[in-house]
Amino acid sequence: MRGLRATAVGVALAACCCVQAAPVTPARITELCAQAEGPAHCGRLIEAEQLKSLPNLATRDGRKLSVLLYPSGTREFVDVDSLRGDTSWSLWDYVSPLNAVVLFTTDGDRLGYAVLQRYNNQLTAIPAEPSVSPDRLRFAVADFCREICDNEITVWQIAREGIRKELTWKPGAAASAPWSDVTVQWKDAGTLSVEYTAGGEDKPRTVERRLTDSQWRRINGPAAQ
Repeated sequence: MRGLRATAVGVALAACCCVQAAPVTPARITELCAQAEGPAHCGRLIEAEQLKSLPNLATRDGRKLSVLLYPSGTREFVDVDSLRGDTSWSLWDYVSPLNAVVLFTTDGDRLGYAVLQRYNNQLTAIPAEPSVSPDRLRFAVADFCREICDNEITVWQIAREGIRKELTWKPGAAASAPWSDVTVQWKDAGTLSVEYTAGGEDKPRTVERRLTDSQWRRINGPAAQ
């Protein structure tokens, strides 16, 4: 996965907002987190920049991040230190078409994201950054890394009553090693374009996968037809 997981781990080891923030680019992540003490610190540095662009969305008070809900209310996220490992929450992005906040999370050594739907206060954990479909009915996630990843593409349905995982797809048996530098984008509302670097290769490849493709596994239902 590109973004904070790929960059921050490397660093660690070496509708109501007045302004809409742009997604943080990999280059900007690298710049902001060059001297970060770890992923949680990196997330907090990115959050500080996003809070400036989204002044009416959230506030930070020490360990507590407060996100304004819509049309009213507040959801609080508090960082916790424990013997099992620290947990943290950082504002990552605001997806205006969905009126949803994306948070970067750490739980011990595991990094992830969460989507907060501001109109119903539902929080959905996801393993990587979401890519929203053109019709705003779904988002896709590419969860790939060497460790603590499912190494799969997932598609999630978005509705006012909540978000649920709809489809999953893993590379076939021909993939002898996990893919790296995987990104997923929508070609159209029914087709995903996945860019990846195969194990043992240097140049990226691209594969397209329609949501009707039989290679998808449908969650809580038969294979996609």
